Amino acid sequence: MTSQNGALGILTESNVDVPMRDGVILRANLWLPDAPGEFPGIVIRTPYGKASAGYERVVRAGYAVLCQDTRGRYDSDGEFTVFTTRTTDPEDGYDTVEWMADQPWCNGRIGTMGASYVGWTQWMTARTRPPHLVATCARSIPLELTNVDWWGAFRPGRRLQWWLTTMAPDLRRRAGWPPPHTPAEAREIWNEIEQGRWIHMLPYVDIAQYLPPPLDSHVRDWLLHPARRAWRFDEAHAEIDVPNLDFTGWYDHCSSIGHLPGMQQNARTETARKQTKVVIGPWSHATMGKRECLGIDFGPEAALDTRDLEIRWFDYWLKGVQNGTDQEPPVRYFVMGTGKWKTAASWPPPGLTPHTLYLHADTTEEEALADALPGKASTRSYSYDPKDPLPTLWSRSLMAGASERNRLDYRQDVLRYRTEPLEADLEIAGSPELVLYASSSAVDTDFFVWLSDESPDGKAIEICYGMVRARHRNGYDQEDFLTPGETTEFRIILGPTACCFRSGHRLRIDISSSDFPNFDRNHNTGKNDLIDCDFRVAHQRLHHGPDAPSRLVLGIA
Repeated sequence: MTSQNGALGILTESNVDVPMRDGVILRANLWLPDAPGEFPGIVIRTPYGKASAGYERVVRAGYAVLCQDTRGRYDSDGEFTVFTTRTTDPEDGYDTVEWMADQPWCNGRIGTMGASYVGWTQWMTARTRPPHLVATCARSIPLELTNVDWWGAFRPGRRLQWWLTTMAPDLRRRAGWPPPHTPAEAREIWNEIEQGRWIHMLPYVDIAQYLPPPLDSHVRDWLLHPARRAWRFDEAHAEIDVPNLDFTGWYDHCSSIGHLPGMQQNARTETARKQTKVVIGPWSHATMGKRECLGIDFGPEAALDTRDLEIRWFDYWLKGVQNGTDQEPPVRYFVMGTGKWKTAASWPPPGLTPHTLYLHADTTEEEALADALPGKASTRSYSYDPKDPLPTLWSRSLMAGASERNRLDYRQDVLRYRTEPLEADLEIAGSPELVLYASSSAVDTDFFVWLSDESPDGKAIEICYGMVRARHRNGYDQEDFLTPGETTEFRIILGPTACCFRSGHRLRIDISSSDFPNFDRNHNTGKNDLIDCDFRVAHQRLHHGPDAPSRLVLGIA
C-alpha cells in the first residue's frame, strides 16, 4: 500500500516484501522523500513490531527509511528465535541491507539505527560486512548478555516483564493462544493484576510452561544456563569494518560503553577503530536524551536531541557532508554534579588518578569511609533473609535509575559507610571498585554495593552500583563456593560513572545482599536458584583493618 502526503513531503509504503536468501519473506514499512533522485538508506530491524511513524525527521533530512519486522515477528514470515541462541539475524540483516541498496530510489549507501534489541540486530548485521553498509548507530546494547545479568545472577523484574508483555503477545497470536495478543494489553494485565504473581514465582524455570512456542524452549534453555555467553561481541569487533555512533547512560541497565574500547582496539579497519564514538548522559534505558531520570533533574544541559545527532552522523557518512563529525573526540560524557559535558579520547578517560577510601567500623558512622587504613581489626554484621529481600528502588516501568538510597535507611540489612563532609569538590570518572573482605554463614550468597552522593540534607542520590554472586566471584564459567565463616576477598566492579561530589557533600556506600526484583534472590544454599525453592538465612560479616583492608577505589579526574 502506497500513500502520499505532499504537505509532509513523504511517500510511504506498508508491508514491503523483502526476500531472504532461504526464501523467507520479511516485511517492512518504507518511507521515502517526496522528491526526485536517489537517497541513502536507513535500515531498522526490530522484533517489537515495525513502526508506522516516528522517522519523519529522518526522511525529511533526505533519507529512505526501512523499518522491518524481524523473522517470525508480526508481519514477517519464518520462525522467531530470541537472541540467547543462534539466530538468522546476521544473514537477514545482510540480505536486507543489500536489498535496499539495490532499489532504484537508493544511492547504495546504507546505515542502520536503533536501540536495545534493535542495537543487537545492528551488531549482528555489521559483523557480516554487507558491501553497502557504511555506518551504524547501534545504541544501548551491552557487549554480552551476562553484562546485563551480572555474574550469573538473573534479573526477574525486567526479564519476566519483557518476556510476558513484549515478546510473548505476538507469539501467542501466532500459536493460536488466547489474548493478550498485543504488548499494550499485556502491559495492562502485568501492571494492574499479575505483576506480583510472576515476580515471586518459584522456581523461575517454570515460567517457560506459561510462554508460547518457540519462546518457551528458548527461555527454559536460558534459565538452565544463566552464565552462558550468548553474544560474544567482544570477539565480533574484529569482524566489523564500519564505525558506530552509540548513546548510553550512567543508569542504563544495558550500558554499551564496552563497545568503544573493543572497537578502538580490534575493529577491522582504521576508520572503524578511529571513528567509532559514544555519548554518555545521566540517562536510563528509558530516558535517553532527557534531563530527568526517576524524578532527579540533572539540569538543562543533560537534555540532548539524539535524533539530531543521528542525522548529523549519517549526513557525514552517507551524504559526505563535511560537518566536522570526523573531527570530534570519540567520547562525550556528562559529569553529574556539574551539569557539564566533557570529551575524551577513550573510556575510561585517560589520566585518572587512583584514590582509595577505606571502610572503618571503629569510628563514628560519619567517618566510616576515610583515607587512612584502620589501625586495628573490626567487623560489622547483618543478616540477609531471602524471604525479606531489600526492595529495588525503581519506576513502575521497572527501569533502573537515579534512586534515593536514603529511602531505605529504615532497613536493618544494609550497612552504610560515609565520608566526612568534603572540604573541596571531588570529581570521579570510570568504574569504581569495592574490594570487600567478608565472611558468610552460607556457601553461596550475594554482595551488593551502591555509591551515592549524599547532600547536607541527607538525600543520597545513587551514582552507580555493582554486585557479585559469591560462587561466580572468579568468573562466569566456574563455581567456587564459600567456606562458611572464612574471610574471603570480593572485588566488586561498579558501573561506569562521572560525578563531581560538591564541597559539603559526602560519599556514601551502602552494602547489602539483595536488590529484589532487580536481581533474583540468592537462596544461600549453593543450589541453582532458578530451579530450586529452598531458602536459608545468611549471616554476613564485613571485615576491616590491616589484614582485611576493605576499600573503595576511585578514579579521580
